[in-house]
Amino acid sequence: MKLSDNLRINAFLAVIFLVSSLIIYRLFILSFVRHSSYSLTAQAQNENISNILARGNIYLRDGQDLFLSATNRKFPLAYIIPSDIDPDLSSEIAEGLSQILGINTDEILEKIRSGSKSLRVISRRLSDEQVGQVKDLNLNGTGISYEIDRFYPAKDLASGVIGFLGYDSEGRSGQYGIESYYDRDLFGNVKSGGIFDSGRTAGIVKKIIGFFSGNDKDKSDKTENDFNRPADIVLTIDRNIQIFVEDILEKLLEKWDAERGTIIVQDPESGKILAMADRPSFDPNDYSSYAPNLFLNKSVQEIFEPGSSFKPITMAAGLDLNKVSPQTTYEDKGFIESSGYTIRNFSNKTFGVQTMSQVLEKSINTGAMFIENQIGDDNFLNYAINMGFGQSTGIDLPGEVSGDINNLYSGRKINYLTASFGQGIAVTPIQLVNAYSAIANGGKLMRPFVVEKIIRDGGEEEVTSPEIASIPISEKTATRLKAMLVGVVDNGFDKARINGYDIAGKTGTAQIPDGHGGYLEKEFIHNFLGFAPAYDPQFVILIKMEKPKGITFAADSLSPTFREIAAFMINYYKIPPTRK
Repeated sequence: MKLSDNLRINAFLAVIFLVSSLIIYRLFILSFVRHSSYSLTAQAQNENISNILARGNIYLRDGQDLFLSATNRKFPLAYIIPSDIDPDLSSEIAEGLSQILGINTDEILEKIRSGSKSLRVISRRLSDEQVGQVKDLNLNGTGISYEIDRFYPAKDLASGVIGFLGYDSEGRSGQYGIESYYDRDLFGNVKSGGIFDSGRTAGIVKKIIGFFSGNDKDKSDKTENDFNRPADIVLTIDRNIQIFVEDILEKLLEKWDAERGTIIVQDPESGKILAMADRPSFDPNDYSSYAPNLFLNKSVQEIFEPGSSFKPITMAAGLDLNKVSPQTTYEDKGFIESSGYTIRNFSNKTFGVQTMSQVLEKSINTGAMFIENQIGDDNFLNYAINMGFGQSTGIDLPGEVSGDINNLYSGRKINYLTASFGQGIAVTPIQLVNAYSAIANGGKLMRPFVVEKIIRDGGEEEVTSPEIASIPISEKTATRLKAMLVGVVDNGFDKARINGYDIAGKTGTAQIPDGHGGYLEKEFIHNFLGFAPAYDPQFVILIKMEKPKGITFAADSLSPTFREIAAFMINYYKIPPTRK
């Protein structure tokens, strides 16, 4: 046998011996050295007590400062140890705890009579008064302990964006919103236990084998088992804007007895979201008390037919292809017939000869269909896609849906015509406000985002950079369309005007599908989109309200609300007047 063969055999045996030693050492550490620690951890898990919760904070913007919106906090809980309780006092103790904690006496008695030697939690998140009263009982087998759990200081403020820390099949996990989307960052990676950690043992073996095989290249990249401390997350949401729009939304829904509403405020230049509000909402501190449907972020997880607020998208295509100009005229006869269908203006009015600017100002359905016929079906579909419809925006929130423009793939002319004025297609609020931001910023469709930066171990900051998703229209087209949307507000929505400022905007009043191929009677979704100052926009606003009562048109219901929010933003940003 050659000497080299003997060396290989000896080296192989040495590797086997070393690996066996590592495994034995690892078993020793697990079985003896860390036994008590793991036992305590297991006991805490069995009793559902989270004695340690390491999770990063979530912050809102507060002007130039930060506002803590999600953190970890120590909470008191009441417990019993059934085996330590005198059986003769069971009923008395159960009655006393029931009165203090507001829990059914029979539930407490059932736990007491189990006779378990383990700690049993009776109630969590006690008030200071309850803690004192339980301590005053001074009875064997009862007591107060503490656990670290998630706490949301601002309660329901921006709760649809933030989400909450809940449970899944593997234990604690972020649910909905930022808590879910950035769950791994907020928890941090699992810490390795040193050189003999099970996750690293295989790596050591690979290095040894690599050494003998000649493939021992040094790799300095971190592996998934490298430990990262929980990261803190700073949102783009501005607390002051968020508070204002949530308050405005509450008042709006109450005024019109509407079922639900959404408001989004976006920075058109960067794509960052300044406010995102849903009503009704929920308090993440007590999420189990709310219906699960309230946890959905309606801005990204629900679709609706936009109605006339889609007309500027159709107009953008016509302007960009030079098929129409703001001064192009056509004759409105009040209806268009196509494929055996008669499609009328929403108000059933006939306007006669009108310019394209007047089509937007008077929200004429036949005008939108005229443009669609000028540009053609394929071009209309392409511009809808390029403006971000029928696909996710890529916003950093979970569960984003893509909208529904499947009708535009049917080849039926009627579907293109109705889509030109926002009927028969469905969009998400974030898609629609993002498309208006593209008009506002000169034709650039940005990727919207809600996380400004992630602060990692050692203070290292991972800052989100603005990202252009596409450039669907030219800057010239955007400028012409801005002027037309200013005309919409100047000549149509006096309740949305603000003295001294160029305001651009458009409303939509959309029917609600009944699920059977038709639409609900006398029930609508109102929406308003606008931006200011029109020729140097600092913000874009979307307002959406579902099923308002006693009002038909969004121009009447939402214009005053848009003006209130726009006036607040102008004052908040100290934007100088753009008109004399």
